Amino acid sequence: MEEVSLSSEQVLSGEGNETEKERDGEDSELVVQNGLTQGRKEFVAPAVGMEFESYDDAYNYYNCYAKEMGFRVRVKNSWFKRNSREKYGAVLCCSSQGFKRIKDVNRLRKETRTGCPAMIRMRLVDSKRWRVLEVTLEHNHLLGAKIYKSMKKMGSGTKRKLQSNSDAEVRTIKLYRALVIDAGGNFSLNSNEKEIRNFSDRPNQLNLKKGDTQAIYNYLCRMQLTNPNFFYLMDLNDEGCLRNVFWIDARSRAACGYFSDVIFFDNTYLANKYEIPLVALVGVNHHGQSVLLGCGLLAGETTESYVWLFKAWVTCMSGRTTQTIITDRCMALQNAIAEVFPRSHHRFGLSNIMKKVPEKLGGLRNYDAIRKALIKAVYESLKVIEFESAWGFMIQRFAVSDHEWLRSLFEDRARWAPVYLKDTQFAGVSCSQPGETLSPFFDRYVHKQTPLKEFLDKYELALQKKHKEEALADIESRNSGPNLKTRCFFELQLSKVYTREIFKKFQFEVEEMYSCFSTTQLHIDGPIIIFLVKERVLGEGNRREIRDFEVLYNRAAAEVRCICSCFNFYGYLCRHALCVLNFNGVEEIPSKYILPRWKKDYKRLYVPDHVSNNVDGTDRVQWFNQLYRSALQVVEEGAISLEHYKIAFQAFGESLNRVHNVEEKPEQLKI
Repeated sequence: MEEVSLSSEQVLSGEGNETEKERDGEDSELVVQNGLTQGRKEFVAPAVGMEFESYDDAYNYYNCYAKEMGFRVRVKNSWFKRNSREKYGAVLCCSSQGFKRIKDVNRLRKETRTGCPAMIRMRLVDSKRWRVLEVTLEHNHLLGAKIYKSMKKMGSGTKRKLQSNSDAEVRTIKLYRALVIDAGGNFSLNSNEKEIRNFSDRPNQLNLKKGDTQAIYNYLCRMQLTNPNFFYLMDLNDEGCLRNVFWIDARSRAACGYFSDVIFFDNTYLANKYEIPLVALVGVNHHGQSVLLGCGLLAGETTESYVWLFKAWVTCMSGRTTQTIITDRCMALQNAIAEVFPRSHHRFGLSNIMKKVPEKLGGLRNYDAIRKALIKAVYESLKVIEFESAWGFMIQRFAVSDHEWLRSLFEDRARWAPVYLKDTQFAGVSCSQPGETLSPFFDRYVHKQTPLKEFLDKYELALQKKHKEEALADIESRNSGPNLKTRCFFELQLSKVYTREIFKKFQFEVEEMYSCFSTTQLHIDGPIIIFLVKERVLGEGNRREIRDFEVLYNRAAAEVRCICSCFNFYGYLCRHALCVLNFNGVEEIPSKYILPRWKKDYKRLYVPDHVSNNVDGTDRVQWFNQLYRSALQVVEEGAISLEHYKIAFQAFGESLNRVHNVEEKPEQLKI
């Protein structure tokens, strides 16, 4: 179908019919007599997703809206099918849109155009209804005066003609799926409040400014129309006001299939009272980069809001959950996770806790000494008894036994202190070493006063940047081999397997094997041998110290485990474990210690959800899901480079032709 664009300069009088919305896809009717309205604040503004029975209904509706608001309408563009001349698209705009043509500038007629952006774009869809696809409500000029002034200048005959049109028979416009929201997040049919409202004292609904909720809804509708597999949910309170929102785009949903084993729940913006109450679920991809797994806007830091959000995420994940979830220390979060993720490991982010040390302890005498003692207990303890002894010494020495924050921190120690978390898989999100931090996903895109509308624009930019970084890292990992720095076979082995960034981290462990100067057998218990590895480390004041690390080794089970638990914290073996393997003549790292999630071709080899080959001959939803997942893998590979894109695009075309051939021969269809 080819498009023909016809530009019309016809200016409409602004009369028409008022419409009323109804939710959940049902149609609604509003009858308006004599072209009269009941007051501007009750009129339903245009919104993305509105549908009308005909072009004339949509045309009349926007005219009525224009008259109510105080501006005139012009048909900016219309699109027709070339053969049938049937109209299938149009843009209606404010009569002040655009500017005079150059050849008309010197005419005596007064310039009335201001380049006004107000408009609606609509299109005929498969249901044979006209759907609003894009809306701009803002004007760049005063409203009302122009229309009323022009009415006063009309002759009596013109006025009588207009009155005759206004007194025409009662009209009815059907409006479908028009979920329209007022400035305060109110979904009720007749909203009487349009002013800016402050909801800081209303924890049961989102604290939004005028136009924010409409911006959210327009954004979600646009994404659902343009982004395949986009998913969102809205939560309303008993009064019909918007309370919580969750959304996740197609690429983030795909990433959940690969990287949702460990999740960092980032509520930085909500907890610190930013302009936007944003929360994000963040994972780590095969390059160690942060990857978005879902977003939300919450009414407050309540168990109820967190439960709703987590259940929304589980819904889009088809019931799958996560192994480990890392959050800030918050009782509401703790209760919500216990309810929604009862089998997951819930841990508190160590970096968030350490960031609060100056705030919580800064007023104490001997603050610097207390801080050093705390850091030493947290990061240098290898055994529980060492941590608890160091903590007790700190409390006693500095007489801080009655400090509430330290007391509560010690009570929660099993959820944040590294010495207690050695059996938890963190995939590098643990921050178990000094200086490691968990940065917010939108760190450079959101500041304290960032308005919601601006964030919605930046959201896609942030994701595009992250996707580009991942694509470049994929290309670099596949097309260039890393430089080897030792003759150790472990280094050569994983240089062929791991992505470039993860290999660099493992390579550092291989290099540091040379700082381990002694590996001795300490104890034997059947097939299990415990080794002691001595390492020279930099201590306080850059002084060289010697530290002992116990490493368990079981040759029969191909198992090696160090007391530092580097493998569980970061996903690769430490220098101490490598020394023990090398000491025992092991030439290759056992496969169980080569995590698939760090491999260069992880997305290519791993099929999320372990898609079954057993296809139900009647379940079309299953067909769609499996086809979509398979196609998404081709899309991921096709986005790596132009050559990949051309091959993938050609493959899609060939596949579509084969499917069309099956349609032409239905007797050959096989399930």
